Formats: sequence, structure tokens, C-alpha cells
Amino acid sequence: MSESVCIEAKGLLFDMDGVLISSIGSVVRCWRRWAEIYNVPNAETYTVPHGVRAIDIVKSLRPDIDPQEGLRVIEDMEIEDMADLKVLPGVKKLLESLPLERWAIVTSATRRLLLGRLEAAGLPIPERIISGDMVERGKPDPEPYRRGAELLGFRPEDCVVVEDAPSGVGAGIAAGCRVLGVLGTHSLEELRQAQWVAASLESVAVTVHADRLDFCFKPVN
Repeated sequence: MSESVCIEAKGLLFDMDGVLISSIGSVVRCWRRWAEIYNVPNAETYTVPHGVRAIDIVKSLRPDIDPQEGLRVIEDMEIEDMADLKVLPGVKKLLESLPLERWAIVTSATRRLLLGRLEAAGLPIPERIISGDMVERGKPDPEPYRRGAELLGFRPEDCVVVEDAPSGVGAGIAAGCRVLGVLGTHSLEELRQAQWVAASLESVAVTVHADRLDFCFKPVN
């Protein structure tokens, strides 16, 4: 196992799906049902791009339909299908150790879906949220993570982004943040842009100081 790395940060910006919770079963089921309803070719084997806003997926699959209607349909499906949602290792302990003003969730999910999933998972609801329907441009654009840092009141370079998807890693880097990749939905090679990669948040520990966070983890790269 690698030696622990400790870095200083003022704030932490977490992606949700694939970092805090796993909802992959629901995502796959719902998007394949959606693709079938909307006559997308090969709907039964459709693979959803992870870390991309639903409205952007709707626009790419069916540019001829009303994107807000398509978004509402997939959002309703995913909110109704949370039976096998699970909290990922180390997450609950880590989030409960953090002051609410020092962290935010920055996700491609809509606010409604984000709140539904956090409630179903029994995780704390952060005071600060940037959801996919709060930005003009989703990941890999830097807007979500720039907005997240601004919400915390810190410069992007003073924040650490925690991500599982290449689109999110790219967004964090482009925003000027440091990025910790987490394995699960993507391989180490796919997360190579991140400064560090950890196996999970189980290896992460944070010490809270008045003016900073000491963020320690065991990298695999």
C-alpha cells in the first residue's frame, strides 16, 4: 500500500454518484427504459455516459424532442427507482467529520434527484449544492466546480475536488482545483488527469483546523 499523502485545503467539493453513493443499477435500468420509450436504437444495451448531465444526454440522443420533457421523464424514473442505492465505503464517517461550511456537493444530477438520493442513502444534506440544473454548462466544463468553490467562499486552488469520472476530473482541473480521483466507475488509466487517485474514501481522513483542512489519503498512483 502507498504511503499516506497529506495536503492542505480550505474546502472540499464532492461529486455524488460514484463518489458518495452508487446508483449505477438504477441509472442503467432507467436510461434503457427511457431509450426504449424514445425509440433510441439498441435501447436494451444503451450505456449511459457517467458524469454527464441528464439534459445533455437527452439532447444528444433525441435532439428533436423537448429536452425539458425528456429530462422530467428520466428524473421521475430515477427518483422512483432507488432500491439498490448504496453508500460507498468511508463516506458517512468522512462527511460527518466535516464542518458543513467547508464542503459542497457538485453533481451532474438535478437538485431534486440529488436530494432524493441523499435522503434515501441517509447521508447529511450539505448547506451548499451545485446541481446540474443550476449551471449553464455541465461537466467537463469548469463552471460547476468554479461555482462550487465560490459557494464555499474560497479560491478554486484552495479546494480539492473528489471525482470518479473523467468528465468531472477534467472539470475540476479546468476550474483550477486539485483533484483526487476515486476508483469505482472508471479505471486508474481513465482517471490519469487527476493529481492523485485513491481506491475509495475509506482511506481518507480529514483534520479540521480553524483556517484549513488537513486532507490525508492513500493514493494508488
